[in-house]
Amino acid sequence: MQKHTHIELMDTTLRDGEQTLGVSFMPQEKLTICRTLIEDVRVDRVEVASARVSEGELEAVSAIMSWAAEHGHADRIEVLGFVDDGRSIAWLQRAGARVINLLCKGSRRHCKGQLGKTPAEHAADIRRNLLLAQQAGIAANIYLEDWSQGMHDESYVYGIMDALADMVGTDGPVRRVMLPDTLGLLTPADTFRYMGLMHERYPHVHFDFHAHNDYDLAVANILSAVQAGARGVHTSVNGLGERAGNARLASVVAALTDHGGCCLRIREEALGRVSHAVESYSGIAVAPNTPITGAAVFTQVAGVHADGDQKQGLYQNALQPERFGRRRAYALGKVSGRASVQANLQELGLALSPEAVKAVTERVIELGDKKETVTQADLPYIVRDVLHHGQPVAEAVRLLSYIVTTAHGLRPMAQVRIEVEGHTYEESTQGDGQYDAFVRAVRHIYRDRLGRTFPRLTNYVVTIPPGGRTDALVQTTIEWAFEGKTYRTHALDADQTEAAIKATFKLLNIIETQYAGSTAAAREP
Repeated sequence: MQKHTHIELMDTTLRDGEQTLGVSFMPQEKLTICRTLIEDVRVDRVEVASARVSEGELEAVSAIMSWAAEHGHADRIEVLGFVDDGRSIAWLQRAGARVINLLCKGSRRHCKGQLGKTPAEHAADIRRNLLLAQQAGIAANIYLEDWSQGMHDESYVYGIMDALADMVGTDGPVRRVMLPDTLGLLTPADTFRYMGLMHERYPHVHFDFHAHNDYDLAVANILSAVQAGARGVHTSVNGLGERAGNARLASVVAALTDHGGCCLRIREEALGRVSHAVESYSGIAVAPNTPITGAAVFTQVAGVHADGDQKQGLYQNALQPERFGRRRAYALGKVSGRASVQANLQELGLALSPEAVKAVTERVIELGDKKETVTQADLPYIVRDVLHHGQPVAEAVRLLSYIVTTAHGLRPMAQVRIEVEGHTYEESTQGDGQYDAFVRAVRHIYRDRLGRTFPRLTNYVVTIPPGGRTDALVQTTIEWAFEGKTYRTHALDADQTEAAIKATFKLLNIIETQYAGSTAAAREP
């Protein structure tokens, strides 16, 4: 293969991808995906359906073809058809389709076992259907189904190809011969060898390679097929397809561009958009670590990686997120280092001293032990908590342990053990909520054991970062009235009740310090 050779990409999300268990696209969804693939992603061709499936499929293909004809894309839309004495061709005519991908048998075992015919009989049937397509003004490509296993008996594959030799090529009705690894059995070495044999024997034929991913080798096999002479490859968005699926569009684009030296017409920045659309319409989620389109693939987690990226991009490769309309991020959590925190602060426009960055980092790590990921949206809350509300207060009152419970039909309960000036107190009580039960228990200790007044809660506000996620950090701000004064305490945690309890104990230590001071003053002569 010459460097910078143009390779055609035919996407089969709307045909083979719809053979994924549980996936069925509505006609409007098919049209939307097809338009995105053609106009935004700019794949060369799109296979949109199988002929004779249903009236809904006919409606979908008709709508796609109406749009494609209006915008000059009709020859880029393809439909899978069958060797069925022209019935598929008639179906395509009804839908307005102009290209049939004729499914033929690419192995002797399929020809004999499924059709019960000899290779010569099957070749004659193929020729007859190709002539019918030509008479109907429909261009044709042919699939040699099970070709990968067919190459175990090369004479069968060569016999079919030779029987159709006068029909294949720019002057005949067959534009392309498409070679599927139907059961996903090939290795990259096998793919290179078999495709090389086909290319060597039929150098003027345009071969497509159609990979399946049963052994997770589809993308690698496509790269090998192109290196051996294939001029087109088949993909599907998010790897949808029969069984383990097909080769993922985004991964194929990156592999052929970066490792194959190929020239593609693809707009890489649109790959994420079509991935999200197909994810939504199919109901099949994209794993966070999926290459190119996964939510987490451009996020560095380890602090050492963030540090290396700030020092000449030591942990970056050719898959720069900007290529795909994305940006690099640095996760915040228990394995974060100062470099990760600093990178996020800079992106938010927050300039902190080295000491403050250190304090924020320590708080991020602490929170990361409770919550797997601390997001960038959480960071301003953490900064505020550390710098404005994290001043150390002597712990005259300590929370030793607590249990809060809630159950349907029963009032929440709390059991609390605290330490005040070195003495331990324990209390259990019920409340109207978990936090209310907790406060009632502590109030009982102050009133019944210590003989002291407990501060009165006057306002309680809970806020989370924008987005409303259920796993967001919670900032609790509580306003208290005590002995004619107003106090306001804040706390941050992944758990709302825990945040409220922290804010409560901040207040108790503040007033305990004042109480100790006033007691000492009263004792002075």
